Amino acid sequence: MHLKLRRKPSRPLQDRAVSGPCLGPKLLTNKGLAQLDTSASAPRRVAADVHLWSAENSGEIVMVQKKVLIVDDSPSQVKLIEGFLEHEGYRLVGLNDPERVEETIAIERPAVILLDVVMPKRNGFQVCRELKTSSEFKGIPVILVTSKNTESDRFWGKQQGADGYVTKPFTRDELLRAVRQFA
Repeated sequence: MHLKLRRKPSRPLQDRAVSGPCLGPKLLTNKGLAQLDTSASAPRRVAADVHLWSAENSGEIVMVQKKVLIVDDSPSQVKLIEGFLEHEGYRLVGLNDPERVEETIAIERPAVILLDVVMPKRNGFQVCRELKTSSEFKGIPVILVTSKNTESDRFWGKQQGADGYVTKPFTRDELLRAVRQFA
């Protein structure tokens, strides 16, 4: 949404003033926007009202950035993935602690999650399974990004609810193709 000014016929602000004595400055409100009237004697007139217009009404195309959560215990791997995605218009959130995934998702509300499998304390298969069984998070696509590249690993990832699977090392195009499919 953006702001668009539209001229309206001038109306005295007296009828919009906050009730009270006219001895000092009055707070005038106009559609939620406040302005201070310092002249207590003469009413002022407003020449324009501010209206919110959606992009469809104004014929403008607005690109909405999709948020991607990257969960990997390796900070260098998070940076690599961020480097591949940052120029594509995605908003990126990196996380190195698999135990804080649900908390981060609740705060950030990502459109897609890129999840490593081999992590300490809690592996990506466990995280994926728990996300997909949660009523709050099951609708968020999860792409496993891992060095585990056998058919049985892919099958197991699918069984845990993963929506996509990218094996390391991956190319920029492979990663982008997987993210674009879901975000």
